[in-house]
Amino acid sequence: MKTLAVVVERPSELVLSRLELTPPGDADVVVDVEWSGISTGTERLLFTGRMPPFPGMGYPLVPGYESVGRIAAAGPLAERRVGERVFVPGARCYGEVRGLFGGAASRVVVPAARAIPVDEALGERAVLLALAATAQHALAAPGAGVPDLIVGHGVLGRLLARLAVHAGGDPVVWERNAERAQGARGYRVVDPVGDERRDYRSIYDVSGDAALLDALIGRLAPGGEVVLAGFYSDPLSFAFPPAFMREARIRVAAEWREPDLLAAKALAESGRLALDGLITHVDGATQAARAYRTAFGDPACLKMVLDWRGCA
Repeated sequence: MKTLAVVVERPSELVLSRLELTPPGDADVVVDVEWSGISTGTERLLFTGRMPPFPGMGYPLVPGYESVGRIAAAGPLAERRVGERVFVPGARCYGEVRGLFGGAASRVVVPAARAIPVDEALGERAVLLALAATAQHALAAPGAGVPDLIVGHGVLGRLLARLAVHAGGDPVVWERNAERAQGARGYRVVDPVGDERRDYRSIYDVSGDAALLDALIGRLAPGGEVVLAGFYSDPLSFAFPPAFMREARIRVAAEWREPDLLAAKALAESGRLALDGLITHVDGATQAARAYRTAFGDPACLKMVLDWRGCA
């Protein structure tokens, strides 16, 4: 059994390849992927070769952790039904080609427990559940405050802001790009140059910019917290005196877990977390090279989705 997959053969070299799939086991399912999202964070780092040392890192690799499709076959011990639409957060089923994170393919083999049924009505928007789970994880940590300030108005920043509003918050979002500043729903987006506040209790950074930490600490109220919810390729450091004077707290929001995904899914399926207005571009999977260039290079592209339907 074969699949058509996006393969990063080495930094800056991306191709579509037909790969042999690992045969499914009794507790596995075969999923025919309909859509997969392109991450402008981790996938950009994998493509450019700037990903810091990471478990399983190496080339060639199949990227992607935002896939949605239908179960085409299920093993006798798999607690899933053929025909179910499911979200799949990646796969490792390509033999010697690494799956990091392995979701950008027309067909994948995964343990049934990793295939999460989703509401049919979500359609391609279900690819956003990974980022929604990332936002949910950052907000659900013990003692976490609802963000007063969110840095970055990409998809993750918008999801954080929507969740904050749902939780009763009134967040401010920083965004320098005037085009990206559009699309706020129940919160304000401002250019940081014009923001003089220095009393934010809870700042969530999703920019991935390691150089911002000192500036963010300088905007904290005493005892405030900076949450690093992006992914950072460069080392982070900060000047001690300003952090000391504010008794600042710094928290790293780690990778989401299944409870975060299930919570985000429940919010999306009930309509309490809107996922519309976030996917701006859709391209056929056979045009993957063009799609990745757009995702990484066009500021107007919030989220690019590959359409795998018809790519057997």
